[in-house]
Amino acid sequence: MARKRKKPAPEERPLAALLVPDILEVLKLSPANVAAETEELHPADLADVIEMLPRKRISALLAALPGDRASAVLEYVNQDLRTELLEELTTAQAATLVAQMTPDDRADVLEDLPEARADEILEAIPADARRETQELLAYEPNTAGGLMTTEIVSVPPNESVELAVAQVRAIARSGRREAMNTVYVTDLSRRLLGVMSLRELLAAPEGAKIEDVARTEVRSVPPSAHREDVARLISEYDIAALPVVGADGVLLGMVTVDDVIDVIQQEQTEDAQKFGGLEALDEPYMSSRFFDLLRKRAGWLGLLFLGEMLTATAMQAYQSELDSLVVLAMFLPLIISSGGNSGSQATSLIIRAMALREVTLRDWWRVVARELPAGIALGAFLGVIGVIRITIWQSVGWADYGADSQLVAITVGIALIGVVTFGTIAGSMLPFILRRFGFDPASASAPLVATLVDVTGLVIYFTVASLILLRR
Repeated sequence: MARKRKKPAPEERPLAALLVPDILEVLKLSPANVAAETEELHPADLADVIEMLPRKRISALLAALPGDRASAVLEYVNQDLRTELLEELTTAQAATLVAQMTPDDRADVLEDLPEARADEILEAIPADARRETQELLAYEPNTAGGLMTTEIVSVPPNESVELAVAQVRAIARSGRREAMNTVYVTDLSRRLLGVMSLRELLAAPEGAKIEDVARTEVRSVPPSAHREDVARLISEYDIAALPVVGADGVLLGMVTVDDVIDVIQQEQTEDAQKFGGLEALDEPYMSSRFFDLLRKRAGWLGLLFLGEMLTATAMQAYQSELDSLVVLAMFLPLIISSGGNSGSQATSLIIRAMALREVTLRDWWRVVARELPAGIALGAFLGVIGVIRITIWQSVGWADYGADSQLVAITVGIALIGVVTFGTIAGSMLPFILRRFGFDPASASAPLVATLVDVTGLVIYFTVASLILLRR
């Protein structure tokens, strides 16, 4: 998967900052020596250097590198800059670079380009690579098919270990493979029969057949599997690569662990952004356009604002109670914030538990059984603190407010129990409701939960106050 990474500041990549002056000097005096001077650098480090070069010198550096080296480096370059470079190059130059990428990276890079430019480059790459890339582009980006690479190592089951080792060695020498440490066993129709690690292959007894040493229990996914399921399986079974098979059992490709790391980071970023009360950004923060940032944030802010307007409606409904006993207004922030905080806590716990598959939709009643007593206990804990605080505060002079301090303390204490309990239950159930109707549970953002609980908290608070303070 081509890396859609952020563009770090110069102080965050000291190696690149140190190398840029030297590389610029080499480019100026002897461009032919650039390849030798940078051969020890990891492609990611050289990509950092490229991103710090003056814009007009980047193409010169790429041209000075061998084709396969330039392709490897380009995979790590910031997405926006990579797109600009491929649009500036001639179609032939761009096709040469893209053709030497691994199939999944090639598909990702083309997917980032404008459709017309991507089609031009696609038509200019060799037929085999073009067909392979078109097949990958047909899959949804967030599925196993969209993540997989077709560069896999496979051997027949009836082959000897010695021949298989020689074949794997030849494959490794012939070109790039993303996971040479995983060897798949397939029949003549490419149906997946087994799997073995390179270590297991090398450690196999001499003269043994592949079918005698390969493991036949193979975890695999269909190309339509969501990327979260792929990441979960790779993490759960601690494997370096996960095979992707078609409905007929034919091995289509594999998803490697480095791609899964990117997936996990993207998923966590999206969840964190949604939980903060905005739509997930399509690009890194600093790469996102200003109006895109506004659009992603304004929708949720508007919805939350409309929700909070219900708070004013609830306040208006209890205006007579407020007029009769002004002291009630003093504790409104305390009551509302406690309900919102308890709801946000519960939502955070359940969303993460769902992401880790610790709970499913069928577990909702078990969650209620746990959260109901937890909400009551937490509410009682806060209620006791509130009662103590109000009791100590008697010196303020409650008579000025026309209220008995003990009754106010009891009202706040009972209201806190009710509000925190409701907030806990509402916060824990909202992710289940969203998942049940096909929405992302992460959409149950902390601001959304707080807004929902605010209105109900007011109703609970004023109802308790009406029963205790206004009917004595």
